[in-house]
Amino acid sequence: MGALAGFYVAYKTESVTLAIFSAFCFAALGAFIYALLTVTFKANQNVTGLTLTTFGIGLSTVLGYAMTSDEGGAPKVSDGVKAALSSLNIPLLSKIPVIGPIVFNHNILVYLGIFIAVLCAFYLKKTRTGLNVRAVGENPAAADAAGINVTRAKYLNIIIGGGICGIGGAYMSLITANGSWQPGGIVNGSGWIAVALVIFVSWSPLKAILGSFVFGAFNALSNYVPASVIEVPIAIYQMLPFILTILVLIITSIRESRENSQPAGCGVNYFREDR
Repeated sequence: MGALAGFYVAYKTESVTLAIFSAFCFAALGAFIYALLTVTFKANQNVTGLTLTTFGIGLSTVLGYAMTSDEGGAPKVSDGVKAALSSLNIPLLSKIPVIGPIVFNHNILVYLGIFIAVLCAFYLKKTRTGLNVRAVGENPAAADAAGINVTRAKYLNIIIGGGICGIGGAYMSLITANGSWQPGGIVNGSGWIAVALVIFVSWSPLKAILGSFVFGAFNALSNYVPASVIEVPIAIYQMLPFILTILVLIITSIRESRENSQPAGCGVNYFREDR
């Protein structure tokens, strides 16, 4: 949903700022539906998540095809939008051998993602509201007894989290797809890799920055291994991030470390009357 909204608004308005904001809002709307179903109506969280995933794919496909047919082909954002999202050469830092081009030569959305991760880490560990959110995740009944509004905390953070995911979708349609709409083939399961990344880094926003480099390296490997050196079908390289995802899920399920386990209340509906 974020990929669709981000692309469509960038295509129609040529405003990157408005496109990012629209991607956030449209994805937040999807997250609100999820919160309504799981927090208020106590629907199964896993089934609801899978259902909304299918809904989001179908919605973006239908609206994407409508947009494609209106334009008579695959629509593309303007050169101005592409220029605004081109890589930024950070003075001095981008000139550092090896590290400079890898870390300090990216587009604005990459740095926005890092900023959001750092901001989330500060929010969850250094603010009272963030600590309340962690309490709700671990033991909503105890948090409720302590005076924390569990429903409000869940709604607010689910919606904001969904909006942030939407920004990731906008990145994929505007950067990964090179600003060209490809119905049904832009996100292409990357959301599941994001879920595996969260598990891989033990729910730590700061670790997620480093973990994303690992998953990103596997995702980009096919662009850097010449076919003449290792004659491996391109599909194998495209499978690597998903293979890594499966391995991460297997390894984390075997480990029983309290530090690396998910929040105790994750995926569990809270019934206040059962306190």
